[in-house]
Amino acid sequence: MERCAARRAPEEERRVRANAREYNEKFQYASNCIKTSKYNIVTFLPVNLFEQFQEVANTYFLFLLILQLIPQISSLSWFTTIVPLVLVLTITAVKDATDDYFRHKSDNQVNNRQSQVLIGGVLRQEQWMNVRVGDIIKLENNQFVAADLLLLSSSEPHGLCYIETAELDGETNMKVRQAIPVTAELGDTSQLARFDGEVICEPPNNKLDKFGGTLYWKENKYPLSNQNMLLRGCVLRNTEWCFGLVIFAGPDTKLMQNSGRTKFKRTSIDRLMNTLVLWIFGFLVCMGVILAIGNAIWEHEVGVCFQIYLPWDEGVHSAFFSGFLSFWSYIIILNTVVPISLYVSVEVIRLGHSYFINWDKKMYCAKRRTPAEARTTTLNEELGQVEYIFSDKTGTLTQNIMVFSKCSVNGHSYGDVQDMLGHKAELGERPEPVDFSFNPLADPRFQFWDPSLLEAVKLGDLHVHEFFRLLSLCHTVMSEEKSEGELLYKAQSPDEGALVTAARNFGFVFRSRTPKTITVQELGQAVTYQLLAILDFNNIRKRMSVIVRSPEGKIRLYCKGADTILLERLHPLNQDLTSVTTDHLNEYAGEGLRTLVLAYKDLEESYYKDWSERLHRAGSAPEAREDQLARLYDELLGATAIEDKLQQGVPETIAILTLANIKIWVLTGDKQETAVNIGYSCKMLTDDMTEVFVVTGHTVLEVREELRKAREKMMDASRSVCNGFSYQEKLSSKLTSVLEAIAGEYALVINGHSLAHALEADMEVEFLETACACKAVICCRVTPLQKAQVVELVKKYKKAVTLAIGDGANDVSMIKTAHIGVGISGQEGIQAVLASDYSFSQFKFLQRLLLVHGRWSYLRMCKFLCYFFYKNFAFTMVHFWFGFFCGFSAQTVYDQYFITLYNIVYTSLPVLAMGVFDQDVPEQRSMEYPKLYEPGQLNLLFNKREFFICIAQGIYTSILMFFIPYGVFADATRDDGAQLADYQSFAVTVATSLVIVVSVQIGLDTGFWTAINHFFIWGSLAAYFAILFTMHSDGLFRMFPNQFRFVGNAQNTLAQPTVWLTIALTAVVCIVPVVAFRFLKLDLKPELSDTVRYTQLVRKKQKTQHRCMRHAGRAGSRRSGYAFSHQEGFGELIMSGKNMRLSSLALSSFAPRPSASWIDTLRKKKGCEGSSAGSPGGAADKTLRV
Repeated sequence: MERCAARRAPEEERRVRANAREYNEKFQYASNCIKTSKYNIVTFLPVNLFEQFQEVANTYFLFLLILQLIPQISSLSWFTTIVPLVLVLTITAVKDATDDYFRHKSDNQVNNRQSQVLIGGVLRQEQWMNVRVGDIIKLENNQFVAADLLLLSSSEPHGLCYIETAELDGETNMKVRQAIPVTAELGDTSQLARFDGEVICEPPNNKLDKFGGTLYWKENKYPLSNQNMLLRGCVLRNTEWCFGLVIFAGPDTKLMQNSGRTKFKRTSIDRLMNTLVLWIFGFLVCMGVILAIGNAIWEHEVGVCFQIYLPWDEGVHSAFFSGFLSFWSYIIILNTVVPISLYVSVEVIRLGHSYFINWDKKMYCAKRRTPAEARTTTLNEELGQVEYIFSDKTGTLTQNIMVFSKCSVNGHSYGDVQDMLGHKAELGERPEPVDFSFNPLADPRFQFWDPSLLEAVKLGDLHVHEFFRLLSLCHTVMSEEKSEGELLYKAQSPDEGALVTAARNFGFVFRSRTPKTITVQELGQAVTYQLLAILDFNNIRKRMSVIVRSPEGKIRLYCKGADTILLERLHPLNQDLTSVTTDHLNEYAGEGLRTLVLAYKDLEESYYKDWSERLHRAGSAPEAREDQLARLYDELLGATAIEDKLQQGVPETIAILTLANIKIWVLTGDKQETAVNIGYSCKMLTDDMTEVFVVTGHTVLEVREELRKAREKMMDASRSVCNGFSYQEKLSSKLTSVLEAIAGEYALVINGHSLAHALEADMEVEFLETACACKAVICCRVTPLQKAQVVELVKKYKKAVTLAIGDGANDVSMIKTAHIGVGISGQEGIQAVLASDYSFSQFKFLQRLLLVHGRWSYLRMCKFLCYFFYKNFAFTMVHFWFGFFCGFSAQTVYDQYFITLYNIVYTSLPVLAMGVFDQDVPEQRSMEYPKLYEPGQLNLLFNKREFFICIAQGIYTSILMFFIPYGVFADATRDDGAQLADYQSFAVTVATSLVIVVSVQIGLDTGFWTAINHFFIWGSLAAYFAILFTMHSDGLFRMFPNQFRFVGNAQNTLAQPTVWLTIALTAVVCIVPVVAFRFLKLDLKPELSDTVRYTQLVRKKQKTQHRCMRHAGRAGSRRSGYAFSHQEGFGELIMSGKNMRLSSLALSSFAPRPSASWIDTLRKKKGCEGSSAGSPGGAADKTLRV
């Protein structure tokens, strides 16, 4: 396993020779073993202890333990420190060992996967970790690619194979790879065993879409590109087998190069605690110095007179040295200002919060049987402080399931279902779906809700027939028929699969194809069309076309594409139909559907032949071919609307999180049109926005200019809308940039190649300022490393808590970089889950994770820390005041057993109960009032100011706790007339007052009472008195006379009415000011949580009123672009016939999946500012059509 972590010098180029392990090993390339664990059995104890003692607090307590072992300065037993210290170290070590065990388990699971390796001409089963660079391995269908391979040959014609790259880029559509022709014929092991080609290529890097190299074989050179590579993390699909040569292995693979380094994550409260511990230690030293100086002065002025019966300890010869020893004694006595039990309690509370997340039934997905899981226990309270969420799109916001939802044919819209009154039926009111039983080839999983479209097909509507005929012909789908009538479609993109499946169910079934024909079963009749040409799509043309000859000999060009491209190319005679279809497109786009326009043109035989002859002169550019062929389309057939199924509850979740002042950025590897469509679907982008900026520059200067123009537009609009007063008022709030004070709502869309320039050192601040001024940010075509760089940029300059959420291996780097990483256990494997801090199965659970669990965790931790510091300063500072009345002798006020048990028994359980169970408002109110989340973002509940307030209250309590009993005891007498003022009675009185006061205080601090709170608070008081009377009993004194010296004291002292009156007076004087202050604050300056609680009390007997969700219609001219996730080149591949041999493999992973419904969305109401900005819809449309 050591080879997994071996460090090597950086490579300039890589040389790999096939079937030559000895040759390749001299370069010391990494093996295919991966290692993410930190420890092994030998290194665990020393490394873990070293890490734990890097914590300031643990080092501090170790130092105190060493001091307590020195008899001359220790006034407390050593066990008061060593027992809690060992407990803390043990608990932390067990937790770290458990976490690392699961990392080892995950590593072993991956490293021990089996792969077929060609060794000595024979295929052998080898573990992944034993695969070496230069090996030739065999992959079979649906297997993961073990390493970065050069594809040599496959079962498909011409060395083709199909892969799914979901774990690399998040896309689940198929991609095609092809072996170079010279190796494509090496189909059997004997030929491959003799293959000795050498590859010289680029060194390991993280660029997923680029590869450059050369194969040298038989004195010839063959160039290699990314199209010849199979990367680790991909899955082989629809290909029976293939062989590949290992080029990069293990940590050198592009997947691992993009995974990022595992970072130790700590919360902002942890970092603040380290600072506060240093401050407290400084305060402790100051108190020790003051008391040590007092001791030296007292011994010099007064103590020297009592040397006869109060001599100095052995070895002490001067007042100065006595003061020096006294300093260390007081450091030991006063160390309880930061007791080690604080850290034990923090870990217990965090563990409890983690279990609450794991046990939350409302975050359990019954469909997948997947509960939410807190994979770490150290970040719970930071869930209540998130300001930025970075989300993947595919599989995180969407299900990556395309559904044919609506269509427009010849000016008639289909897909809306109306109720008996003629109104549009809501989702829950829909009748039964359309019955396709008349069609034996229909896909049973396809559902459509408007029966009028099927009626039009059955009645012979020619326009509807032509509409579905186009869908069944104009595509690059491959068909496979496993058995009679059981069709499986190989779709390059889920969009195309949805359209062809729709045509199939409505009676136009695509059955098969050859390089020159397409066979379609039209309403039960098999029809074979001659395929004359496929004009493939690209991002410039935004359309694809096919030219077919019908059995009657008629030649027709069918086309589907983006409305912005096709509508302007229609014949003027289609003007009226174009207008109606445009209205339908606006309606569909307003619902966030992905739209396409369909058209056709009839071609004369002579015209087609002339074009065919000019084809070679037109070059290979498809746009040149088609522009010459069809400058105007004869007929507009209509439009399709596909729903990229969002996960249930995504729009509502985004709306609620936005109301909680959380900014959401989408970082996706998908294309711009698709990402923008989803932005509108989930209401991140709306037509009400002032403007949507699209940055697509290819050079540094272009990107800088586009960002500058965006900032200028925002500033100009702000100046024109806001008057001086409101603008200054915004600037006065807590903002890090003037741009963030602008009026209006903006969005930013940026492409990956533009983002690469924007993230450069001299432009990153400009990009960040522009992006942070926008309500929504969408980054398209980004690499996994760019995702992490964007997160790191926000962390670096905004000093805000970030959360990254994703579901694929391409999200791992982002998840590791963010303060909090959330993995969605979805369609793309478990890589994201394994790298995450929290995991669940649906994006909508993020709302509950943050607004309920996160907010409560932050609230509880802050209240716990405030109370803990208060009670310990109240406890410890009594020693400081007592020092002025005991000759600075380091005498403790309390019995040493009380000192030991105070933080472990008497006050530990009540504060733990508050830290685990407390809540200010119920969970329903937390979701209903998202603004309750903001105190965590602003860090209002525990900061340096709150810390000093707690300290001040603790010092105030300690003063009263000491001086009230001291004043009373000065002249008090017992019932029998004897003097009451003895040391032991005073100690019992102060200790009892302290326990009662801090118990009452935690009762005031507790906002949510449970039976456990009652039991712990009153049980702790009962335990105090039970232990007190036991410690002071005769029986223990007889058994251990040197240990229990307060014999009979508790019984005698607490039998005096004066003592109880003193305790009562102390408690009242300590508590009443706190109660008065809180009452006035609640009355004069209530917080939002106070108002919510008051409202809840007022409405307690009424039925809970849900806020009205208004449905905001979306009128605007925005339309989706060409909504296909295609790759250019499939049309050419089909026409060449290279991929025509169909395998017998099932395509279950590409079949349509059952869809989950989603309800209407909640939208944030806009404020008065920015609402008057003119024509937002038009601005967005103009920008998005670029």
